[in-house]
This record gives sequence, C-alpha cells and structure tokens, in this order.
Amino acid sequence: MALNVFGEPIMVCSTAPMTGYYRNGCCETGEDDQGTHTVCAEMTDEFLEFSKSRGNDLITPRPDWYFPGLKAGDKWCLCVSRWIEAYHAGVAPKVLLEATHEKTLDSVPLEKLIPFALKIRE
Repeated sequence: MALNVFGEPIMVCSTAPMTGYYRNGCCETGEDDQGTHTVCAEMTDEFLEFSKSRGNDLITPRPDWYFPGLKAGDKWCLCVSRWIEAYHAGVAPKVLLEATHEKTLDSVPLEKLIPFALKIRE
C-alpha cells in the first residue's frame, strides 16, 4: 500500500485529468518511474509556463499519449525534481500533502512542503 508524507494511505490526486505515473489517479511510484512522479500539485499558469520553458510542455494536449493538456487548477503528479526546480525559481505550485507520496521526503523535507500545502491537517 502506498503511503503519503504523513505515513498514511495515499489519497487520490486527480482522476479528471487522470494523473499519476501509472495513470491511476495517485502519485504512486516504483522502480520504473525514473522521474519520481510523487508530488500532487495544483497547477498554476505561472508554473505551467515555467515547466514549458524548461522543456516539459504540460499545457498542449497530446492525444497520442492520452494527455489532455493541463490548465490552472488541475491537480497533477509532478516529478519531485521539477517541483524542487520550481521552488528555487519562486514558482512552486501548492501541494496536496495527503496525496503526495512519502518518497518525496527523500528529496524534500516536510517542513519545506508544509508552507505550500493546499490543505492543512487538523
């Protein structure tokens, strides 16, 4: 069972659009996921333009890959390295921590993620 950054069962990030390395709606990862798509983030126009400028166009639909293209407000499982890059550039998107895989903590401490939380735990 996949766990989130709190050590609890991971929540679904998004099914519309369908996200996740395994396209199951969750930011699960495995040995075959070279990008470590573990951060459930809410897209912003600023982040989408940043990602596009770095060679990863998440805006343009790619029907051949069953990719609808993303817009601000969509939730998407990001590569942890892209989130870190955006963080350093000042354009990191908000994160749904309950849907962010615990493997993210191998690269980003929870204390750095909490200020970007979409929902604060009670």
